[in-house]
Formats: sequence, structure tokens, C-alpha cells
Amino acid sequence: MNGNLAPRRVLSVRRFGLLATTIAGLGAAAFFVAPSLTPDSAFFAGPAHAQNMSQETQKLGQRPVGFADIVAKVKPAVISVRVKIDKPAGVSLGDDENAPFPPGSPMDRFFHRFGMPNGGEGNGGHHMVTGQGSGFFITADGYAVTNNHVVQDSENVQVTTDDGKTYSAKVIGTDSRTDLALIKVDGKDFPFVHLSDAAPRIGDWVLAVGNPFGLGGTVTAGIVSARGRDIGAGPYDDFIQIDAPVNKGNSGGPSFDVDGNVIGVNTAIFSPSGGSVGIAFDIPADTVKNVVAQLRDKGSVTRGWIGVQIQPVTAEIAEGMGLKKAAGALVSEPQPNSPAAKAGIESGDVIVSVDGNTVSDARDLARRISTMAPGAAVKLGVLHQGQEKTVTVTLGTLPKERAAANADKSGAMPDSDMPKLGLTLAPSTKMSGTDGNGVVVTAVDPSGIAADHGFQVGDVILDVGGKSVSNPSDVRKQLADARKEGKRALMFRVKSGEGTRFVALPLGNA
Repeated sequence: MNGNLAPRRVLSVRRFGLLATTIAGLGAAAFFVAPSLTPDSAFFAGPAHAQNMSQETQKLGQRPVGFADIVAKVKPAVISVRVKIDKPAGVSLGDDENAPFPPGSPMDRFFHRFGMPNGGEGNGGHHMVTGQGSGFFITADGYAVTNNHVVQDSENVQVTTDDGKTYSAKVIGTDSRTDLALIKVDGKDFPFVHLSDAAPRIGDWVLAVGNPFGLGGTVTAGIVSARGRDIGAGPYDDFIQIDAPVNKGNSGGPSFDVDGNVIGVNTAIFSPSGGSVGIAFDIPADTVKNVVAQLRDKGSVTRGWIGVQIQPVTAEIAEGMGLKKAAGALVSEPQPNSPAAKAGIESGDVIVSVDGNTVSDARDLARRISTMAPGAAVKLGVLHQGQEKTVTVTLGTLPKERAAANADKSGAMPDSDMPKLGLTLAPSTKMSGTDGNGVVVTAVDPSGIAADHGFQVGDVILDVGGKSVSNPSDVRKQLADARKEGKRALMFRVKSGEGTRFVALPLGNA
């Protein structure tokens, strides 16, 4: 895992779906009904109580009895986004022989899973595929927000406004990490909406407006169900969960609060079937503001970078490291010549704060650093060998591509068994494709402790209990010393094809 990336989680296509069309809106109207107060009930309640009830009734009467006024205000700014993608013919998509995308690809899921038309307009050796999504104007001169996955790889983008007019649009910039895109329509005096300055509260009303199933402007209502959701879609997951019905075609559309401000951009749903089950996810407005501002100014997004591989501090890791609580981001390995390495951050350090603000976990650190500009100086609170210190790091620029070293697992020859751990180890000096450091895992017992904690053949154990190891006997000694000291878990620093990580193995059966 690179830089400021939180640990990866696979987003199951069976459970989560990226929305490929516009946003669903207000499916069921909600009404606030003030309690009735008859003259007789007021008389029997007594004058003082009747007066209080009258005041409460008056307050309730001032609340909205529906969302029609809000919808009338915001709906004209919501647009339908239609894209065309010209791709070579002859590449299959799932069970559609005319589909131009390979099975399992992002565009496969985009068009095939959500029922978008595909492969219909043949022309020589090419097929023109189409898809629909949603978006919304944020300026009067035609800047609009949608999802990256709606306009990704598009040859042509058209938008249809609420009054039925169609315009050509230009993609100004996209950001795949947050699934946001900024497009531009030539013109002026377009109706537009504002991004909210305040984060919504759990339980607040929310209205979603968009183009589900290509039906055109549709409104649905619900509440904010949760905040800070991590659905495994990317390293900066921080979604708002809403229960307003959102379906195919809602991607890129806005969700509004009762003041008519955009609290988020609809981007994904939880759905076993592809239809709404009342769980949808929005990109928060503050993230949208940050990304859109950069896309408008530069056409791309740059993020701060400290250059460390990080992982969560689990309860077992906290026990193995002697930490008081499982919190912060554990540095698996600083990258060579990275800002973190230059500042003295080492493998095994735990980053617990950024500029004085507590870091709850690795994902939290990744999000915080990603919102900061390259070149900024930040103060990181770091636990180093049990002692807290403050380190000043000058942020670099997050690289666009990450190179992961692939371990060469060929030529493995068993050297030493550790049956209680379920590992067979050999010195890396005896293995091809290694740099000679550490101990190579040559076999893993599927029923052993190590397998339960993710060890795989080809992994290289670099150190155990904070001490470097070069042969299996070093590992045995560290295990024996840990048991003598009464430790219940022992830290292993492990290098694999996906990077370097810490693993805490329990010692009860070791």
C-alpha cells in the first residue's frame, strides 16, 4: 500500500453497484401533521397548558408539510448526462457477443450490470455504446458535476436540462480516486445550486434528484442514515449513507438538504439485485468542493503525500507493541527518499495525530493527508518505540502510479518447519528473486495460525519482535524470548508482493 493509502478492501460487485445513470428523487412525500387542538380539549387541559400546546402547534405549522417548494427551487439545476463511447468491435462483454468491454472490467460493470444499452451502433470495426447518468450545475456559466465513472473514456458527452434542452458538454477533468468529474456546457444563465458548507447530521432529511432508469428528473426523499462509511471503493472512502431510493441512472446526481444545498453526490448503492434497497452512498460536499476547485483550475487533482505504507492498529497489534489502545496508523515501511523517510519516520512507528488532530486509523490518516497541498509542512504526532514525539514533514505530491514489487516464489526449498505457527521457512539468501534480507515463507499450513493471519508462500519475514531475522533460528529465538516474557502476541514485519505490513501472531499455541 502506497503513501497515504488506507488498507484496501475489495468492493464486491454482487453487493455494491456503481450507478450508471441519473439520481433518483423523491419517491414518497413526507408530511408533518400538527396535533389537532379543539376548543374542548383546550378547556379541559387548562389555560396554561392550552397556551403551551398552541405555541407548539404553531411551531409545527411553520415546518414544511412537503418538499414541493424545495424541489421547485433545485430541480432545474439537475441534468441528465448521456455519453457515447466508441470502442473496437469483437471484444466480448459477459454474455453479450457485441459488447466491447472485457468481463469484469469497470465499464463492463458500468454498462452490463446496470442494464445500459451497449454495442448497438456498429460501424465497420467499431461499436458505439451509450450510457446515462446524472449531474448538476454549480455555476451559471455551465460548469456541472457528475461521477467520473459516468463520463470515463467517453467520446461524446451530452446533457439534457430540466426544460428538455440538449447541449454538448466538454469534460474539464476527472478524479478516479473520488469518482468525481467536472464538465462544462457553453452558455449562460443556467440554474445552479450550491454545495453545503455544513456537514449533515444523522437523521436529517435528504432529497435525491436525478434520472433513474432514464426516466428524467425524479425526486425521492429519505434521511441521512450514517456518515464516514468505508465501502472499499477507494483509499479515501468517507461516504454519507442515505436511505432515499436511488437506482440506475442516479450516479452523479445531487442529494439536497431542506435548505436546497447539495450535501453530497450519489455514487454507489448497496444492492444484491441492482435495484434500490434503501442504502445509497454520497460523496460529501466538502470533498466535492476540494476536488472540483482543482479540476476547474488545473484539470487534475494533486494530493499531499508522505510516502509510507500504513495499516490499521488492530487489538492484536496493539498488544504485540505494548500500546494502550488500538488507534492510529502503523507505518509498515517508509518509502526510500520519501518525505516521511527524510523526516526520520521509521518502520514500526505509529502516527497518532496530524497538526494536533487525533488520527483514528490508517484510513483517517490517508484522508487527512490527501486533502493537504503538496509542499505544506505538517506536524505528525508519532509513537516511536513507545515514546511520543512530534515530527515535521514537508508533503510531497502523491504519485499517479504505484509500483508494487512482485515476489518471485520460484525455487522454494524447505529449510525449517515451525508447525505450531504453520510455517516452513528458509533463509532468503538461498532463494532466487530476493535481496538476501529476512526469512522466506516456503510453505503455509492452511489450518495453522499463520494462515489465519494472511501469511502466504513467498512472503519474506524481515523482523520479529522488532529485531531483524536472517534465518529460521532467529525467528525461533524471538518466539522463545517472547513466551518467557509472558507476551501474548508477537509482531512480524512481512514483505509481500503488495508491500510491507505488520502482523501480530498470538503466542498461545506457538
